[in-house]
Amino acid sequence: MMEKIGNYEFMAEPFHCDFSGRLFMGHLGNHMLNAADFHSTDRGFGMKRLLGINRSWVLSRLAIEMTGMPQMYTRFNVVTWVESAMRYFTSRNFAVVGADGHTYGYGRSIWAMIDTETRQPTDIYSIDNGAIDQWIVKDKECPIAKGGRVRMADDARLVRSIDTYYNDVDINGHINSVKYIEHVLDLWPLDWYREHWVQRFEIAYVAEAHQGDRLSFYMEQEGESPVYNVRIARTDGTECCRSRVVFA
Repeated sequence: MMEKIGNYEFMAEPFHCDFSGRLFMGHLGNHMLNAADFHSTDRGFGMKRLLGINRSWVLSRLAIEMTGMPQMYTRFNVVTWVESAMRYFTSRNFAVVGADGHTYGYGRSIWAMIDTETRQPTDIYSIDNGAIDQWIVKDKECPIAKGGRVRMADDARLVRSIDTYYNDVDINGHINSVKYIEHVLDLWPLDWYREHWVQRFEIAYVAEAHQGDRLSFYMEQEGESPVYNVRIARTDGTECCRSRVVFA
């Protein structure tokens, strides 16, 4: 019998690391998403299968909390498991574990299954009569908090606007989930990262953006703390996502 929990090895490749020699948060997010797809594909509900029946997974929420990041050339594993499933959403957790057993951190995510033609959520339990239930793991701990609602004032400060291009678009035809992470973290200069690192990153996706949309980034700081909230809106003013970044 295949294990319910997936365990996948990656390496912090040198050109996936920042100036300090540690893995970029965006690349860690990519590894988590890849691990999620490896896990679901092996168990019959991955992207390759779903795209053949006009279905796809889309990321709704992601929270990553780390005590450190893998250094260049370090091999590490992303452990992933499904925590729960409902009709339209499923929650999936991650642990980032070094070859020596040291845990770098954890992730929590929520996914929706959509119809690729209507772009609307569709019933997860319609796939193989709800077979996803047999892969749910209820007794494995993920000790970080779930992502919460990011509250921002309507008059938050506009800090940047960017155009979107070919490299921003993913297999679902919209702006890639990880690209938003990279664009948010680019809001701070290199000198900031010489003295701070990202301890926790949360993002909640609200609406799709597509190639050609111009993305506007609005930011608020939580008091005097190194915690920042970011709202991203597309060309027509529709909010695409909100993010919360906790620096240490």
